[in-house]
Amino acid sequence: MSSAPTAQGPLVVGVDSSTQSTKVLVVDSATGRVVARGQAPHHVSTGEHRESDPQEWWDALRTALEQCGPSAREAAAVSIGGQQHGLVTLGKDGSPVRPALLWNDVRSAPQAQSLVEPLGGPKVWADRVGSVPGPSFTVTKWAWLTENEPASARATTAVRLPHDYLTERLTGVGTTDRGDVSGTGWWASGSEQYDEGVLDLVELDPALLPRVARPGEIVGTVRGDELPFSKGTLVAPGTGDNAAAALGLGLRPGSPVLSLGTSGTVYAVSERRPADPTGTVAGFADARGAWLPLACTLNCTQAVDRVAALLHLEREAVEAGGSVTLLPYLDGERTPNLPHSSGVLHGLRHDTTPGQLLQAAYDGAVHSLLGALDVVLDPDADRSSPLLLIGGGARGKAWQHTVQRLSGRPVQVPEAQELVALGAAAQAAGLLTGEDPSAIARRWDTARGPVLDPVERDEAALSRIAGVLSDAAPLLDRAPHGE
Repeated sequence: MSSAPTAQGPLVVGVDSSTQSTKVLVVDSATGRVVARGQAPHHVSTGEHRESDPQEWWDALRTALEQCGPSAREAAAVSIGGQQHGLVTLGKDGSPVRPALLWNDVRSAPQAQSLVEPLGGPKVWADRVGSVPGPSFTVTKWAWLTENEPASARATTAVRLPHDYLTERLTGVGTTDRGDVSGTGWWASGSEQYDEGVLDLVELDPALLPRVARPGEIVGTVRGDELPFSKGTLVAPGTGDNAAAALGLGLRPGSPVLSLGTSGTVYAVSERRPADPTGTVAGFADARGAWLPLACTLNCTQAVDRVAALLHLEREAVEAGGSVTLLPYLDGERTPNLPHSSGVLHGLRHDTTPGQLLQAAYDGAVHSLLGALDVVLDPDADRSSPLLLIGGGARGKAWQHTVQRLSGRPVQVPEAQELVALGAAAQAAGLLTGEDPSAIARRWDTARGPVLDPVERDEAALSRIAGVLSDAAPLLDRAPHGE
């Protein structure tokens, strides 16, 4: 077996600790070449609850690093990108009080609703915090914990996000960053400090929270010998997964991203602090000093795949034509805000084919994503620049062509798949060079990939979907079983 080429610069490690697994990349900081990679799974509880044991994240990190061989020990710096919003509660000995409540655990929906008015309503939340809290936000999970498990809340001496927990295990110091902390609901985006009013509202002592590190700051060095790092390896602040992916793409302000996963996500870097009182746009910070307005749809690849399965079709077996409209809101929808909705099928004809029905499901999902993108982008953003398509569905031809047809814009599909880990690696490399991590990612050419030319926008389909959405509003907003 031939030996790998010698690295041109110091090696760095980027980590993506996601809901289901941990991925690790060892990267040549000079070129962006991936020298080694590793991956290990996590367990997530099933049913109504979505919980994980934080110790499993640490064990998975160790396993993934060991798969990287000796190159991990040669790394000069490391950064952790992690799943956002999760509530990690630690006790006096530093171990978890209970399993972490993950972003997709929605038990705190009642608390999310009850927190809005006491602070002054949605506009006050948007102005102060940047976002109106939903059940994914950490502040609602802490409110749920104090109400439902008061003994666990009393035993908690430190509150962390998933990436904070791993970074602290590396350094021994409790830190977070502005990108991830902006998804908690208790960090004021205007002052970039913890919001004492919110903390008082949910009875959370600020002494339990980590220090918010500055972009580019060295937060510590790797301590101990549990992981295959050399002593003195530098540790970057890390960040949340969406902010890390934005770094990994080297995003410039106004460049729009559509992430096609189980749920769909749209975001763009902005120099303007977002504050959307409707709650559609989450006013996140990025990891550099700018902002990352983001909107999420609940029904994306999973909903379309479910329709394909019902029709006994392969997911690519779409057919053009027909006048059928399908709103694939199988699990309720977040954008547009229709939490009680189910799927709606309209315009079914005798000659409608299964492939046309499947195409209609793609159209309905992409219509929601593009509607969300319209509110994410700044008013003066260039509406003709390429849409960056990432996530599990990005390589699907039917997804690509549907986005082309309904957006009328060019579509770029980056070849790099591990963008969160690449963004973390770019952040780690920034500690060594003093560069902006996004500039490093652009130098690495991480967004490289084919650009699909624009096609004429299908105004008839967009108009048809919008009309059905409007006409079906009473049905879509109705609680299940007429409740």
